[in-house]
Amino acid sequence: MTFNELVTKVRTMAQAVDASNRDFLAVQINITGKDPGVFYVEVKDHRINVEPYEYIDRNCAITINMTNFNKLIDGKLDPVLAFTTGKLKVEGDAGKALEFANLLKK
Repeated sequence: MTFNELVTKVRTMAQAVDASNRDFLAVQINITGKDPGVFYVEVKDHRINVEPYEYIDRNCAITINMTNFNKLIDGKLDPVLAFTTGKLKVEGDAGKALEFANLLKK
């Protein structure tokens, strides 16, 4: 999977999420590995936006490789386990990172 395909997958997943009861959330995702990239997921005004840019005023930033990120959003990798084993790194509010993981996973 390429980075652009990953962003498209996250956008598609985000369309199916009910964000009507969610507060503001801005998470930057830093994908590492052979096809690296940066994108963000923002919940604002009860809508979810996914864009391939850095987000300066984010709640947190998650750094993870593409394989593990796919497992995370597919529900095959527990976010707490990924964090404790070093597969996922969080800069900023770890609680918001967990909220994000629960928001998009299937």
